[in-house]
This record gives sequence, C-alpha cells and structure tokens, in this order.
Amino acid sequence: MTKLLLSIHVLAAIIAIGPVTVAASMFPAVTRRASAVAASSGDRGDRGAASVPQALHRICRVYAVVGVVVPVFGFATANSLHVLGDPWLIVSIVLTLIAAVILAALVLPGQSAALAALDKGSGTSAAMRRLAMYTGVFNLLWAVVTVLMIVRPGSTTGA
Repeated sequence: MTKLLLSIHVLAAIIAIGPVTVAASMFPAVTRRASAVAASSGDRGDRGAASVPQALHRICRVYAVVGVVVPVFGFATANSLHVLGDPWLIVSIVLTLIAAVILAALVLPGQSAALAALDKGSGTSAAMRRLAMYTGVFNLLWAVVTVLMIVRPGSTTGA
C-alpha cells in the first residue's frame, strides 16, 4: 500500500505542481509582451493579446486546486512510512504551506490584477516585477521541498 500511496503522491506532484510552476513562471514575461503588443498596435483591451496570459492564469488556478491532492497523498504516505514526526518532513510541510499561501495570496491575485490591467491597457511593469519575484519564491520553495523529499536528511536509506 505504501508504494501505491507514494506513486500517487509523486505522480500528483508532477502532474499538478509542474504545470503551476511552469505557467506561473511564464506569466509575467508573456503578459509584458502582450502589453507591449497591445500598446504598439494602439488597441487597448485587445483580447487576442491577452489570450495566452489568460490561458496561463487558468492553468495556474485549475492546477492549484488539483494540487491539493499532493499533500493529501503525502500525509497518507508519510503515515504509512511512520515518518510524520521527522524534521525533514515537518520542514517540507511548512514550506509547502508557505508556497500554497504565496500562490493563493500573491501569485493568483497578482495574475488577475495583471490581466485586468492588460484589458484596460494600463502599464503592468512594476506589478510584473513583483509577480515574477513571488513566482520565483514559490518555485524555489517547491524546489527545496523536492530536494527534501529525495534526500530526506537523517534517512537510513543511504540517500
């Protein structure tokens, strides 16, 4: 049963968290380009220019919800492996919570605000820099969690 839980946990992380990190990373640059295209064409609120950022935002929103499966199966796997109290896991849980808060409170609302600004034809450069920073922190947290899941400090597996 542990192998099944671990397999689902890893697959869910790849399938759910991967798209969020990629789409969120692409969003600021794509939105800046769309804003420049809209500004150069003089067509404020151009729906064509905004279609890619809108798709990336939708990917982030949908996969953020799907990503809830990752910690659910992570807890089930940790319980099965009897490692719920291990420091590496506690640190991973805390970092995952921080990443979730950054996504829900900063990245997704920042993307929504950027899309609204793009629709109005207003500038998004300062907001895009902040959004890129939040996204970078979000991605860095996931990278650290991934390394902790692989290395598992104090593990007796020799990893």
